[in-house]
Amino acid sequence: MRIRILIITCLSAFALSKSTNGQSVLSASVSKKVESIKPSADSVKEMAETLIKKGFTAGDGYGEVWIRDLNTFLTVACKVNDKDLIKKHLITFFQFQQPDGGILDGYIPIKKGGVSYDFYHSALAPGYAGHKNTVETDQETSLVQAIAKYIRGTGDKTILKDTVAGASVQKHLEQAMEFLLTKRFEKKYGLVWGATTVDWGDVQPEHSWGVVLDSNSHRTIDIYDNAMFIIAINDFLDMADLSSKSQRYWKDIKGSLAANVRKHLWDKTQQKFVPHIYLNGSPFPASFNESEIYYHGGTAIAIEAGLLSKEEVKAAYNKMQENVKKANAATIGLTIYPVYPKGFFKNTGMGPYSYQNGGDWTWFGGRMVSQLIRYDLLEEACEAMAPMLDRVIKNKGFYEWYTPDNKPQGSSSFRGEAGVLWSAITELEQKTKK
Repeated sequence: MRIRILIITCLSAFALSKSTNGQSVLSASVSKKVESIKPSADSVKEMAETLIKKGFTAGDGYGEVWIRDLNTFLTVACKVNDKDLIKKHLITFFQFQQPDGGILDGYIPIKKGGVSYDFYHSALAPGYAGHKNTVETDQETSLVQAIAKYIRGTGDKTILKDTVAGASVQKHLEQAMEFLLTKRFEKKYGLVWGATTVDWGDVQPEHSWGVVLDSNSHRTIDIYDNAMFIIAINDFLDMADLSSKSQRYWKDIKGSLAANVRKHLWDKTQQKFVPHIYLNGSPFPASFNESEIYYHGGTAIAIEAGLLSKEEVKAAYNKMQENVKKANAATIGLTIYPVYPKGFFKNTGMGPYSYQNGGDWTWFGGRMVSQLIRYDLLEEACEAMAPMLDRVIKNKGFYEWYTPDNKPQGSSSFRGEAGVLWSAITELEQKTKK
């Protein structure tokens, strides 16, 4: 897009240099570039805080509080919302936790009704109805990560000792992760599985809606679910009060997951993650070469999990930008490239370059920006974030996703986008602080 090119041209590069005492400092040229992005970054940051103050649902059009969404704006919520209210929303997820340790996707006030999920109820949360999208395997890990963000954001570690149904929150978190090991673990590969979806998505191809695991589903292993598990274990080890035995247990599981990801999901030749390892066949035609598809979101989460070297991170970013150009898209939030052909998903919203099948989601593109910052790839972070900031300002809000030609779609107050952009902006400020 011309707008994106103009912004990137004016922003050029961030860079860090070393002073004589070994500390990272900004050069004069970098300071100038930081200032050039500051007006738009400041505006978007303020807009994000204003939006997050208004509630905890995913955005307009959603009555539910979803854990996968809440996890991505919890950090800014801790800055602008009441701590006790945040804790209440988090604790509600534990009130719905199933006997097998499973965590629901979201909950909604009973009086609001909503989409026709197969709702279930809890005596511990009588005012709410809960539901679980069973094709995805990220609810448990999202809750662990959200609790960690709450503790980092508020300093309130006592939440781990709060009790729900006679057990501490820490125990409930451990039960949630054990659910993945007992109900969603494939021993042959040493990795967790879910139904076939597009990258981080939650829609399977076999049904018109596509959110319920059943006998028609094709079970598969992908990078997103496993990277989310590794991040969750890292967070759990960092925040929980554990015995030496428990620490070793979870460290061993994390190490095994990481090794098996590199062994089974990393394609050394193409320097990318394979889309799927199928456990009971593929839902797609044998003539379709799925291995060509590059998963942007899952790759970003894998980087957050520490699964790629800095050189591989840089190569991944370059590939994402190459895909953006080929797709004539606006940002690296582009879910995948190339996309799944028309008709591969019974859900008509999953056509080429629509929704999770090649839609452009800052919700994940922003997380890739955070990883670029983390690896000191600041020039690339600036380049990637600039068009994301631009469209928020242009559209006067945070939209759920965008078409390749940058037209906003879905919720117009999507808190997930606001959350990840706020985090990226804040991290860039901290990294480039004089």
